[in-house]
Amino acid sequence: MAANDVVNVTNINSVIEFLTAMVTPALLISATGSLVLSTSTRLGRVVDRVRALEVRLGELIYAEDKEEVPLYEKRVEVIVDLLDKVTSRSRLLQRAMTTFYYGLMFFILTSVAIAVVGLANVYRWMPIPIGIVGIMFLFYGSILMLKETRMATATINSEMDFTWELARKVAPKDVASKYNRKGRIKGYDGPKVSNTLGGD
Repeated sequence: MAANDVVNVTNINSVIEFLTAMVTPALLISATGSLVLSTSTRLGRVVDRVRALEVRLGELIYAEDKEEVPLYEKRVEVIVDLLDKVTSRSRLLQRAMTTFYYGLMFFILTSVAIAVVGLANVYRWMPIPIGIVGIMFLFYGSILMLKETRMATATINSEMDFTWELARKVAPKDVASKYNRKGRIKGYDGPKVSNTLGGD
């Protein structure tokens, strides 16, 4: 093999390594962008939920005949509790989205650093710590999202418990007596509903 061929092969290998190094941050940028999008969607839903709860609370507060509203005090207590939970969720989602944006920024900076190292051939170690910082932001944001998901589950369970309590209060006795406190038909031993996050 001629010396020129060896040089050409070396150059090709260097280009391939350079392109491979550039692809990795691009994948992380794409993944982080998906997380930002899903977090933004969840935040929008939570904000809509806060507004709906605010409307319900206002209707209860300004109701003319409060004694005619079944479980009036319990309703107000549940709505205030839900507002507290949903507000906490919105703050968590805001922090998570900010964290993901920081991670996105560092992954983009990693790509820039790889390009600078490839062109100038100096400070070859520089992209590594920058990429690690981006990964740490991604990890912290994922922890926040996990915490928010657990809070969302608790919020849903709290609202469902009250809804079931209200149903037992206003339903005819012969209908309510068919069910136990958890909403199951007495004596029914059918399939159990999954209580995991992936359940229906």
